[in-house]
Amino acid sequence: MPLSTSKSGGPKSGEGLSIISGATPVTFARYQPGGMKMTPHIPVDRVFRAAESKTDEAVSVWNLQAKLGEGPVWSEADSAFYFVDILSCALHRYRPSDGMRSTWHVKRRPTFLVPTQDGGLICGMEDGLYLFDPETGRIHPFMPVEQTHSRTRLNDAHVDRSGRLWFGTMDDKEELPIGSLYSMEGGDVALRRHHSGYTISNGPVVAPDGRTLYHCESAQGVIYAFDVTSTGTLTGQRIFAEISNGAPDGLTMDSAGTLWVGIWGGHRLERFSPEGVRLAPIPLPASNVTKAAFGGDDLRMVFITTARKGLSAAELEAEPLNGAMFCLRTETPGMPQGLMMLPG
Repeated sequence: MPLSTSKSGGPKSGEGLSIISGATPVTFARYQPGGMKMTPHIPVDRVFRAAESKTDEAVSVWNLQAKLGEGPVWSEADSAFYFVDILSCALHRYRPSDGMRSTWHVKRRPTFLVPTQDGGLICGMEDGLYLFDPETGRIHPFMPVEQTHSRTRLNDAHVDRSGRLWFGTMDDKEELPIGSLYSMEGGDVALRRHHSGYTISNGPVVAPDGRTLYHCESAQGVIYAFDVTSTGTLTGQRIFAEISNGAPDGLTMDSAGTLWVGIWGGHRLERFSPEGVRLAPIPLPASNVTKAAFGGDDLRMVFITTARKGLSAAELEAEPLNGAMFCLRTETPGMPQGLMMLPG
């Protein structure tokens, strides 16, 4: 199918993909409880190097008004964050060193992006896994998922330190417990279903030591923990935390094992110690906080996606940064981003 692009060169083959790319500077808004302060439109690396800002203070770096911003992930190969807007069928990239922003439009709803060991990306879409090359803009089918379930779609994902991909599926109407939790071993093309019965499966993440996996049932406000065996089997399911005043969305972890939780409908990121103790939350000027991801050269930069879905016109007017991407600095670095091993 034809591919339109604003980059140099003619049309490329792909699956109805279009690219919008440029280094247009972004206007930054630093958020503090009680108000916002506008700062010059300069790359976020320079904002944090020059600013005397506190750690854990959120800055809006791209107010793209995402309908359903999700799945931020750091690509060391590109020195950039990737994320998706599920409802706008868009893939996005933000490079903090110079503020470069790129957008690719696709025909299916994308749900996550994860980097691979060969420098490419796997894109989860509503109906399966796809190979995506941001340099050429080409996207190709890799593996269908749950083709017999017309109501389910893929949702969130994570790659652990061994190169194993973890992801979940959910009921597209958010009503029935028909979603599942899957993994794909590094170098293997077979899917492994671990658990089912989820309405909104969300946020899988594996702890730094590789021995514990955390996973959400957003519809019930519950975060589960599982033991992970050396062969990738999940055992010992237990409730790790329950969330009120909002629902748990995407999960990520820092190198100390602190769990960071996006809270849908909660204006915040929650944080929990490995023992399950609730730590100080991070407030954000957006109702639907979906997920955070660590990145940057020192893995102390945290990017946060948000969403406008489900908010009224009055709510969107009162909170114009709903759907923006935020960034903050933190003292404890994140875990190095796992790279998915593709079958050779």
